[in-house]
Amino acid sequence: MLTKNLRSGRVMAKIAAVSKDKGFEKVKAFKASLVGKIVVSSDLEAKHLYGKGSFGELTEDNIQYSLVEALYLLTKGLIKVFDGKKSMDSGAFLRQASKLEPEFYTRYVVFKDMRNRGYTIKTALKFGADFRVYDKGVKPGQDHAKWILYPVSEGSTMTWQDFAAKNRVAHSTKKRLLIGVVDNEGDVTYYEISWQRP
Repeated sequence: MLTKNLRSGRVMAKIAAVSKDKGFEKVKAFKASLVGKIVVSSDLEAKHLYGKGSFGELTEDNIQYSLVEALYLLTKGLIKVFDGKKSMDSGAFLRQASKLEPEFYTRYVVFKDMRNRGYTIKTALKFGADFRVYDKGVKPGQDHAKWILYPVSEGSTMTWQDFAAKNRVAHSTKKRLLIGVVDNEGDVTYYEISWQRP
């Protein structure tokens, strides 16, 4: 379990022994490298996991993982991440990723919660959102994502213009808008927002 003291901004990693996700028992932990803001692996197990659980993005030579995907796989014991020759545990990875991406912890908590609920969740930068979420049982390529998802910390503020912009992005991409609010205990509450015509 990862926890963060949101008020002080200090990150504390408390990693409990987490069993592998059902269906991934046969996937052996594989090696991957931290390269800037992505984690890369060319291991055959990475390709197997991609096909089985839609983790990562397939390129010609390898599988590339967002930082949130890599931390999720690291805490599940499915990946071993190296920064150069040095192996990273989940605490070291969390600290490094938090330096590289603003609001990384909040994004990770929402990603982990959605994955644990059985949804496939992928990055959505091309839509101007944090994530796109596929309905349960749907893999990317089989159908379009159902939602775009914005994680926010409880107590953070958003202007009406920002809120309207998020709504407009969802509406223009024909997706539903989800806001995932992460509270101080690391629990997530989701709000679905939709356009209404009078």
